[in-house]
Amino acid sequence: MKNKATKKYKKRSSKASLIIKVSLLLIASLAICATAYGVYLAKQVEHAADSAHEKLEGREVSALRETKVEPIHDNVSILFVGVDDSDNRGQGSDHSRSDALVLATLNNKTHTIKMLSIPRDSYVYIPKVGYKDKITHAHAMGGTLTTIKTVETLLDIPIDYYVRMNFNAFIDVVDALGGIEAEVPYALHELDEFDKFTINLKPGMQHLNGSEALALARTRKQDSDIERGKRQQEILSAIITKVASASSITKYDDVIKALGNNMKTDMTFDEMKSFLSYLSGGVPRIDTLTLDGSDDMSTGIYYYQLNQASVNEVSETLKNHLGLDKNSSSLTNNDSDTDSDSSEETSVN
Repeated sequence: MKNKATKKYKKRSSKASLIIKVSLLLIASLAICATAYGVYLAKQVEHAADSAHEKLEGREVSALRETKVEPIHDNVSILFVGVDDSDNRGQGSDHSRSDALVLATLNNKTHTIKMLSIPRDSYVYIPKVGYKDKITHAHAMGGTLTTIKTVETLLDIPIDYYVRMNFNAFIDVVDALGGIEAEVPYALHELDEFDKFTINLKPGMQHLNGSEALALARTRKQDSDIERGKRQQEILSAIITKVASASSITKYDDVIKALGNNMKTDMTFDEMKSFLSYLSGGVPRIDTLTLDGSDDMSTGIYYYQLNQASVNEVSETLKNHLGLDKNSSSLTNNDSDTDSDSSEETSVN
């Protein structure tokens, strides 16, 4: 009896040992695969970053900074420039107008983001030509550098980095993420990116693909440039939320390819990696800002006349978030966000 019991014990022990070994082997295999995928992604990101990187001639650092910022330590600003460089509209990337301008400031200590959409028809001073015009024309007048200097002149804050994307990047990124959730304010009927087919959307929270998200971001037929800017901010926030979710990890490959093929930036690969800290603790708090103004048709051409008090207040808010001296654009020792407003949207009047 003792021998039979011993044999049964040894048999069970052998099976348990086999299960443990198989489990360990499986875990090890998964770990190796995860590591390999991580290495592969890192290489893909580095390749995409190298393809997207471009230096603006004569600009190593903003004229409003004493030294170049380091994203891993400093608060920084990024200007997102959306351009329509489609051939069917007769525009090349060097002469296209900016269809969307979104300025984001990132506070390193609080891991918060403030986002400002600048209306494309804003009547502003463009330093390159020496007179006022619609801010959307700045890109056509002198490309990204002229757009950057125009925004710096308008808000008196340094632009540390820029990201210029065409519509293909926007569409491909949203599609690579499997779509996004966004609020459609009204029944929308908008031509697609090729101006061929009509995209029809119902009001309410919708799951949108890339073309639908672009149509929502671009339309302004039923409201205004200000509301359009708010929608663009909401869509960017939805993309950030989706990117930060665990379910999107396996989709990063396609996202990276989409950006690498359709984006240009002055950020290096190492600088891009520094921004990962903003997603490490989940989705950062994003506060949105708006520039108040009024419609102006006095010259026969439509302009959006900015309210100077609103411009000044937005400038002060952004300087505070960047830890800048409110009376100048030089860095101070205060790198914290002292703005107590934690609402999801901040409208500056």
